[in-house]
Amino acid sequence: MIQPKIFWLVLLGLWLGFFTWYTSFGGPMTATEITTILEASERRGRNPEQLARLRNFLESDTGDDFVMVNVIEFNDPVPDLPGMPADASADDLLSEYMAYMFPALLSRASHPIMMGEAAAPALDIWGLEGADNWTRAALMRYRSRRDMIEIAGNPEFLGPHEYKVGAMQKTLAFPVDPWTNAGDPRFILALILIIIGQANSLRWTKRS
Repeated sequence: MIQPKIFWLVLLGLWLGFFTWYTSFGGPMTATEITTILEASERRGRNPEQLARLRNFLESDTGDDFVMVNVIEFNDPVPDLPGMPADASADDLLSEYMAYMFPALLSRASHPIMMGEAAAPALDIWGLEGADNWTRAALMRYRSRRDMIEIAGNPEFLGPHEYKVGAMQKTLAFPVDPWTNAGDPRFILALILIIIGQANSLRWTKRS
């Protein structure tokens, strides 16, 4: 057991450390940052429509975290890609892609908050063609737009990204910001630390 005052200070320090790492404090992207990113994207061969979408995404930056909504239909069969066996599936290709993505995401306090397989074809479709069938859906939390751009702009990302493209027949992805999440890790960690702190205080009181 530890004296409650000291223990509470330690717990507070742990929570503040996590909060500081998990939260974006950089503010919205500047005009200079946006111009640099767009120029780099143009050099990589993005067409005018893609650049316009990227510009809109960057200029709408709030500086806060956001969620990318992804729905995917897998390729079957998948194209032949270097380093993959002839009988590779779309899941195999995505596993290669995520082998790069997960470390890059987690090091920037970014992570999936929901992933799952489609249970049936789409039940409600308005104004879309070819949107009946999907294979998987995922919600990916990014700490900030800067973090997402850093991941996508890393030269090491280009190779793994080929596996993602090869795995998908079609996909739809759009950002959500602002958003709310009752399972925010900052809130959950605070509750856990409060319970631990209270337990230590009760044991200290009984001992005294």
